[in-house]
Amino acid sequence: MAPLAAAFTAAGATAESADWDDPQVAWEGYDAALLRSAWDYTERLSEYLAWVERAATLTRLFNSPAVVRWNCDKHYLAELERHAVAIVPSRFCEPGEDAARVLEEFLAAHPQAELVVKPAVGAGSRDTRRHARSAREQILAHMRGLLGNRRSVLLQPYLARVDRDGETALIYLDGHFSHAIRKGPLLPSGAQATAALFAAEEITAREPGVDERALGEHILAALPFRDLLYARVDLIRGEAGEPRLLELELNEPSLFFGYAAPAAQRYVRATLARL
Repeated sequence: MAPLAAAFTAAGATAESADWDDPQVAWEGYDAALLRSAWDYTERLSEYLAWVERAATLTRLFNSPAVVRWNCDKHYLAELERHAVAIVPSRFCEPGEDAARVLEEFLAAHPQAELVVKPAVGAGSRDTRRHARSAREQILAHMRGLLGNRRSVLLQPYLARVDRDGETALIYLDGHFSHAIRKGPLLPSGAQATAALFAAEEITAREPGVDERALGEHILAALPFRDLLYARVDLIRGEAGEPRLLELELNEPSLFFGYAAPAAQRYVRATLARL
């Protein structure tokens, strides 16, 4: 936040931080509202989406309500896969489905030693765990705990290359590639899901591979939206070394301005140009 606030000040704009759910905030008094760290939305989704719609009638909201609605739920991965985007293989289990049957089908389809269980609406690795495939009772308890709260569950194989290569996050501003960072592995084997706001991250700047840049461009071209102020594309490498989409962040992602000196200025220029 500090580099971004400084960049707005340098550009002659006044920027303030405000809580999305603060009833005292007069959103109509701002030229724009930029979603930054509304990381409690996963537990208050309907309330958050109602605020998004309301705020967008009072000021310019970035990204737009349609983008936010689409991106809040990781079912978007299935839609992107239908558009030939290479995703981390994903299987959803919906409330009311037989968790044991879904798990057995998933394990039969994916011979990897480990898998990841996460909520379809989630952020910051909360409620996300890495499991050994042999730990069926533990996996089912995790799945049923989420399903019992009417939360869809996402199953993915744990791709072991992440332990060596980490994740690559490609950051796009105003539709153009800006910079990239490397995240170290976030899910230690056998660890409980984080109880914090988000899991601790090991972050460094990274020069992405040509194949990663190509996949990032393909993903943006496949989206049903244009004119995004910001986007973050999180990639990990598959068993053969190919990049695959882990998550697409269009709602409230960290954009890691501190790891690329001109990035905050680019974000500010793009914001002010829209106003």
